[in-house]
Amino acid sequence: MKYLVLGSAGQIGAELCKYLKKEGHQVIEFDIVSNSNHDLRVQNILEDYIQMCDFVMFLAFDVGGSRYLKKYQHTYEFLENNTKLTLFSFETIKKYNKPFLYASSQMANMSYSPYGVCKSLAEIFAASLGGITVKFWNVYGPEHDLEKSHVITDFILKAKEGKITMLTDGTEERQFLHAQDCSECLTILSQKYDEIDRTKNLHVTNFEWNTILEVAQAINEYIPCEVEPSTEKDTVQLNKRNEPDPYILNFWKPKIGLKEGIGLVIKDMENGNN
Repeated sequence: MKYLVLGSAGQIGAELCKYLKKEGHQVIEFDIVSNSNHDLRVQNILEDYIQMCDFVMFLAFDVGGSRYLKKYQHTYEFLENNTKLTLFSFETIKKYNKPFLYASSQMANMSYSPYGVCKSLAEIFAASLGGITVKFWNVYGPEHDLEKSHVITDFILKAKEGKITMLTDGTEERQFLHAQDCSECLTILSQKYDEIDRTKNLHVTNFEWNTILEVAQAINEYIPCEVEPSTEKDTVQLNKRNEPDPYILNFWKPKIGLKEGIGLVIKDMENGNN
């Protein structure tokens, strides 16, 4: 198949492109990070690209980890960027009637979060076009942009400097999934496109709970450093806890545990991969 990957330079997109190529597929990469002309906020920008592909992986979004969301998700620019790129991308997908997978978040039901609301609205667009929506649960891989880095890569970068300073007390629980597992999952779902029940939730996670403090302690086993929790509570998700729907396990099962995955990310970052 020939895949168009929107958001191909992100931590998930980059790993997905690598996985698809390894599996023998053709990949059209599209990301403003690698090419300033790949700006999804420009209407009709996808016209030429989408006509060449068999399937669209819609991963693009202006997003980052908790630090980034806390700072930017309430701004006009954040809302404008994500509204434009979502609407214009779906317009072109609709025009050419391409099968697609839309990457949402387990935060889509958190109405107090502008990020969650944007994802929820996009899910409605995706459903109206008959596509597949997946809900990512803290998918992680190597990153190098500290401003946008998510918790695992954020902690690794801090550990290399000798001290993991945490934004919270670390008691909040999350589920994590390595980007390699995620890439395999997305590929399988695209190939089983017509078999998937659109009324079911597709939660892309490892189905295991870990506290943020446990993440820091796991990293500390690879990179000895000081771990300093804060006295603050989670202000991004407000410590809300969703429960994943196991429906996706009918098609795919995760393979990489959290500690192993952290080791893989540290190795990739040391080798300069992203």
